[in-house]
Amino acid sequence: MLLQARLPVDTGHVLELRPNCECCDRDLDPASPDVLICTYECTWCRDCAENILHGVCPNCGGELVRRPIRPGRLLAVDPPSTKRVVRPGCAPARYGLNRRGRAG
Repeated sequence: MLLQARLPVDTGHVLELRPNCECCDRDLDPASPDVLICTYECTWCRDCAENILHGVCPNCGGELVRRPIRPGRLLAVDPPSTKRVVRPGCAPARYGLNRRGRAG
């Protein structure tokens, strides 16, 4: 039987869980396993991270790794960010995508 994990001491430092891919501006679910981040929490969808960025953050040059999923019970305590960050010229011109990562 797993023990109920206690909440850690609130340090005021948690991942933002940004709401979009910084490349194609696609909406990203906070529970998605297909979101990658760097150590500065630049945030990318798996498609852009693998096919455009090739696993390297264009902002810092760091490795992109899967973003951890915050347990649902903690999303009310520390909700995902609503602030959208977009890197100009990353994917839309290259793939013909609109601001939500859809062809059009």
